[in-house]
Amino acid sequence: MREIGEGGHLGSDEHGNDEKRTSQRAPIELQVDYKRLNSFFADYTKNISKGGTFIHTPHPLPEGTTFHFKISLPNHVQPIELLGEVAWVRQGEPEPGMGIKFVYADVAQRDHFERHVERLMEEHLGPVLAGKLLNG
Repeated sequence: MREIGEGGHLGSDEHGNDEKRTSQRAPIELQVDYKRLNSFFADYTKNISKGGTFIHTPHPLPEGTTFHFKISLPNHVQPIELLGEVAWVRQGEPEPGMGIKFVYADVAQRDHFERHVERLMEEHLGPVLAGKLLNG
C-alpha cells in the first residue's frame, strides 16, 4: 500500500521506488561529511531540495536516525552544518544510500539554507527549469 506524504504528494525516485516528498529535487552533487560511531564519512548527494537530499553511500544510517552533517556548497568558504533525519534507506544496487529530511534549528536557518538551494538549482538547471521545480 502506498502512503501519501506530507503535503499530499507521492512521488517516485529515478528507479521507480515510492518516495514521500514535498519539494522537487534537483540533480546536484555536493560533498556531505558526517560521523557514524567513531568513523567519519565523506559521501555525496545525488540530488537536493529545500526539504531534503539523497546521500549516496554504501553505509546508510538506520531509518529514523537523527545526525549532524556538513554540506559543502560551491562558492561557500565553510560547509553548512545541518541536522538531518534518515527518512528512508535503500540497500544494494544500483545506488545504495539514504533519503535525508532536513531538520532546521529555527526559521532563520531554514530560510538561509533554502536560499542556497534555490541559488544552486538556478546555477545548475537554469532559471526557467529551477523556477518550475521550486514553484511546483
